[in-house]
Amino acid sequence: MTIRHIFGAAMLAASVAFAPAVSAQVKIALDSPPDLDGSGSYVWAHAFAEYLNENGMEAEEYQRGALGGDDELFDQVSQGLLEVSMSPLNIVGSLDKLIYGLRLPYFFRDMEQVDRALNEGGMLAQINEATTPEGVRVLAVNTVGQSSGIFNTKRPVRSVSDMEGLRMRALDESQIELYEAWGAAGTIVSWAEVPNALQTGVADGYMNPAFVPLLFGHTDFLKHFTDARVTPSLRITIASEDWYQGLSDDERATVDAAVAAATEANREWLGTQDAVMDKLEEAGVEVVRLDQEARQEFLEASAPAYQSGLLSAEQIAAWDAAKGE
Repeated sequence: MTIRHIFGAAMLAASVAFAPAVSAQVKIALDSPPDLDGSGSYVWAHAFAEYLNENGMEAEEYQRGALGGDDELFDQVSQGLLEVSMSPLNIVGSLDKLIYGLRLPYFFRDMEQVDRALNEGGMLAQINEATTPEGVRVLAVNTVGQSSGIFNTKRPVRSVSDMEGLRMRALDESQIELYEAWGAAGTIVSWAEVPNALQTGVADGYMNPAFVPLLFGHTDFLKHFTDARVTPSLRITIASEDWYQGLSDDERATVDAAVAAATEANREWLGTQDAVMDKLEEAGVEVVRLDQEARQEFLEASAPAYQSGLLSAEQIAAWDAAKGE
């Protein structure tokens, strides 16, 4: 843990220690603007908070960044200082890499298949077997929009060859490997620095669902979007395992019911997102819809991601069996 992380955790601990009569409050750290139309992550968080508040458990949403960045929030959750955080998948990948199966390119057909793998296939339980001993429980996997596509500032991407020469913002090394398999380069940039990176040429684009530049105001400089449908667009909800296990049976049942209600609201929201492409075009972004041949080309070029070593062959096989046909 860095000095910055330690300081952030200490500040939160102090605020909790001296806060009057709010020890039972469930703090929920948001990861997006509070937009019920544009953010699936916020739809989940808000439905979760509403359910808790309506059923006798006080919950409060904290704006993105108010309690720290993703790493700080992860530290606070693992130490029991923060109850719930809306977070990226890779934040628990540091504990166990099994969750990276959700980022395999062209692996899942749709969210129904993701849910089948997580629930009926038991993959969420397997993920938590590794994370809960470290103080972190993955409560839910949330869709934040339609499957991810390719945004960039320079040119339309209609085939893999059009990726050559682009430098893409990456989440981590595994995403850099995928970009390189497509003939592009990758550079890791924190989300807070993305606007500056795109405007200065440090990065030429990123891979995200279609709604992201609309929600975060990036359409002034991102002018091209390819609907490549590479992976489901997912985030996770993590919770403090110490907090979760410290609940009474009734409280834990309420939290579990809130998770179910929030996940249902999140999936219903996904069905409202078909108009996003039109909104992108209205904002001046050219949308490229890949034909089947071009999509197959991207799929075949993504093959190295399956041999990268990030996941073992056994782990990929487990995901494959869990998702079904």
